[in-house]
This record gives sequence, C-alpha cells and structure tokens, in this order.
Amino acid sequence: MQFNIAVIYGSVRSSRMGIRGALFVQRSLEQKGHQVQLVDAAKYDLPLLDRMFKEYDSEQAPAGMKEIAGILSWADGFVIVSGEYNHSIPPALKNLLDHYQAEYHFKPSAIATYSAGPFGGVRTAPHVRAITGELGMPSIPTMFAMSAVGKSFDENGKALDPSYEKRIQRFISEFEWYLAAFKSQRELGTPY
Repeated sequence: MQFNIAVIYGSVRSSRMGIRGALFVQRSLEQKGHQVQLVDAAKYDLPLLDRMFKEYDSEQAPAGMKEIAGILSWADGFVIVSGEYNHSIPPALKNLLDHYQAEYHFKPSAIATYSAGPFGGVRTAPHVRAITGELGMPSIPTMFAMSAVGKSFDENGKALDPSYEKRIQRFISEFEWYLAAFKSQRELGTPY
C-alpha cells in the first residue's frame, strides 16, 4: 500500500549535518514506494509563532506557511527528524510544528533522531513524543536513531554505514502498519 508521507526536519543551522539523515529517511521511504515530501524549516523561514496557520485569513497567510499546510494536509502521516539540542528539540522544529494543528489530526507520526555523537539524539525523543501526542499525531513505539550523522551519511542521504539500511526497515514496516490502520479509521470518520 502506498502512502503520502511528510518528513519534517527542523534544523536551520548553517553547518547542519542532520539534513543527511532526513534525506536518508526520505530516500528509504521512497524506495518502499511511498510519495514523500520533505518539509525543511530552513527552506520556509517561518516567523516565530505569533499566529497559527488557522488564525490567518486564507489570503493573508504567508506563502510558505500555506505551502506547508498543503503538504501536511496531503500527508497520511509524518516522520519527525530531530536533532538533540541540549537534551531537547531544535527551536526551529518546535516553531514549525506549532504553526499547525488540524493538519495533523488522526494521522500517525514516527520519530527519527540524530546527533554528532554516539547516542543518536535519543534524549530528544521523549520531548518529540509529548509534542506529537498533543498535536493529534501520536508516534509509533519504535524510533530510529542516527549516530555520528555527519559521518554515517553522505550529503545526498546515502548511508555510508550499511547497517542503517537494515535498521530502518523495521522502523518503516511498523510505521506502515500504523499508516494503514489510521487511514482505514479516518475513512470511517473521526470524532471531530
């Protein structure tokens, strides 16, 4: 079964390496036959949250904000790719996520984390999980951690360590199960 998936990446640092991991996740999902859109916070340059997308008149919302809303509405689910900034999430990722709400409802999410060091950003995952649950896109139990992200993937998202190719398969398989279950239930209707 093919799904529409938004990979949400939230680092805007000039020397960011996590984009390599985000591109790996995107490529891996596409190789399984899914339609994937990368939502990169650096591309859209959203303002610090003042008004959520839903609070704008449809003609007044900034163009980038409207484009993201379209991608999120189109998606059957989301992969959140987060670095670990002081044991929590990057501020640009939180800002991007907080601009939207209804676009996430009743769709699953999956969490991929990364770091420059050996732990792969795992300490940020509980923070991301709390946010996704509150936004109405609960995360799957399995997460995907990427250690030494700048050395594990090339600039195009190709894994330099072949173990990542195997490890991501369980993550994707579990996510696909949740995507199918949530989509089936959405087709029957949602509580609101």
